[in-house]
Amino acid sequence: MRLLMVNDEVLTAETMKEEIPWEKYGIEQVYTAYDVEAGKECIRNNPVDIMLCDIEMPGENGLALLRWVRENKKDIECVFLTCHASFAYAREAICLGCQDYILIPAKYEEIGEVIQRVVQRLTKTREAARYQEYGKYMLQEQVLQENEKQGKKKCPKEMVEEISAYIIKNLGDCELGVNGLAERFYFHPVYLNRLFKKEKGVSVSQFIINERMKMAASLLELGDYNANEVAEKVGYSHYTNFHNMFKKYYGCPPTRYQEKE
Repeated sequence: MRLLMVNDEVLTAETMKEEIPWEKYGIEQVYTAYDVEAGKECIRNNPVDIMLCDIEMPGENGLALLRWVRENKKDIECVFLTCHASFAYAREAICLGCQDYILIPAKYEEIGEVIQRVVQRLTKTREAARYQEYGKYMLQEQVLQENEKQGKKKCPKEMVEEISAYIIKNLGDCELGVNGLAERFYFHPVYLNRLFKKEKGVSVSQFIINERMKMAASLLELGDYNANEVAEKVGYSHYTNFHNMFKKYYGCPPTRYQEKE
């Protein structure tokens, strides 16, 4: 997870960045900004998951920044820091979807524990959304099969969705690839890749890799399987290939990813 600290007290922000053991609480990268405009610029240019923001700042305050985040539909959780409890602040923060509020001064351990809870909540929410997406594909597959039985002709978009559903259902098949899919669905491999790039924005092979990596991350987060078992479940017969692809995709080896969850 990546965290953005927004605080007009530069020394405070930089000290917290250096002295809080962020990795212990599930944070891989920490950005800092010293006013609302700098915070917006950081969010535009970097992937941010959590915002640790001071409410009281000169000019626009932290609530204004959170309003901007919500208006721009950014998937970012927010934790506010403030030196006094204000009902008006708390009410607006809640309306903007902020569930966490820390009164300062606060111990670094207390701040870290709040961030850790947010990381865990965000991970579960995203995991649930991911499984919901898989469920949608399964439903689409059933609908497409029923349409086929009734003799309804499918458009290219429907065909791509049907093949996508088949891919997700068979991620554990190490032989899964564009040539086999083309043969199964009666397409030329080049044409099938062209359809996928038009509808999905990626080639068939990249789509398979993306879905395998997302499923692997979900299985590692669940903690029921070790990295070797996960590799097999998502279609990698050689662990080294899985290890290298996972590291390229998520920036860390699968074993380290699992330890952080």
